[in-house]
Amino acid sequence: MRKICKKLMQLFIILVLLSVAIFVIARLCPGDPLKAYYGDGIERMSTMQQEAARERLGLNDSILTQYLRWAENFLDGDLGLSYKYKQPVQAVIGNVWTNTLILGGVSYGLTFGFAILLGMFCARREGSLSDRLICKIGVISANVPSFFLALVLILLFAVTLKILPAGGAYSLGNRENLTDRFLHLILPVTVMVLEHLWYYAYMVRNKLLAETRKDYVLLCKAEGIDAKTIMRKHCLRNIMPSMFVIMAISLPHILGGTYVVEMIFGYPGLGMLGFEAAMYQDYNMLMALTLLTGAIVVVFNILAQILSEWLDPRMEYEKTFREVRA
Repeated sequence: MRKICKKLMQLFIILVLLSVAIFVIARLCPGDPLKAYYGDGIERMSTMQQEAARERLGLNDSILTQYLRWAENFLDGDLGLSYKYKQPVQAVIGNVWTNTLILGGVSYGLTFGFAILLGMFCARREGSLSDRLICKIGVISANVPSFFLALVLILLFAVTLKILPAGGAYSLGNRENLTDRFLHLILPVTVMVLEHLWYYAYMVRNKLLAETRKDYVLLCKAEGIDAKTIMRKHCLRNIMPSMFVIMAISLPHILGGTYVVEMIFGYPGLGMLGFEAAMYQDYNMLMALTLLTGAIVVVFNILAQILSEWLDPRMEYEKTFREVRA
């Protein structure tokens, strides 16, 4: 219970500091949030009308007063009004968060699933032609910018061959059509997986090769256990605690890639909302998305640490030993 309370306190402090930083930076950036709220209508408003609108939205108050008011509303479950969409922030996010969850979740799962399989394949064939070839192709694919790869795939499969849609999450009127959603996911997921696959596959490969050089592997070979079984049942299991940590640390990396891919493909998700919120000074939307992303990253890091200690009790023993010595 004490450990859980400590983790929750860390989460609370991180989110408070994050909210203060984003709140101050957003309001110090150049731009006028009235432009997002009224659009072109602001040009027809007089100076007095603009000042009255600022007063009504609370934009004339000091940054501290605005933050305290936002924090009070946030604790009451009110995320405020989106200046661009003229709707409560919860409603706007509720319409698109599932799209990002589907895109990010599928990409995340496929990336690490293929990374483990590819890493095991290369580790078992270290130095062979297939290993060298995969390494070279992987390095090339990992260094191709995601926006360039996305444009190439759109040009090839959507414009030239016309077999896949160029963007969006679904066709008009086909929101519940699973086949249509699957077709719209192919290109974005492909870009996401190719962008991150080799980085983590190479990590798995190196960790497995380091494991295969340990004494217990030599003992297993002496007992007549085949190399495939040793790799799958012993080496892979021993590197999984560190892989969970890597998977948690990689979450912001892959999540950031999801946001970029959403903008390239016009995919309606949290990434598109975040881009629009920053561009139009939609403060309430920007705060909600930043805190949501920050909370996801921190929670996954905490879960990864707990899972690592559960899978490898030595981590907890070493931590306790250090605390006792201190």
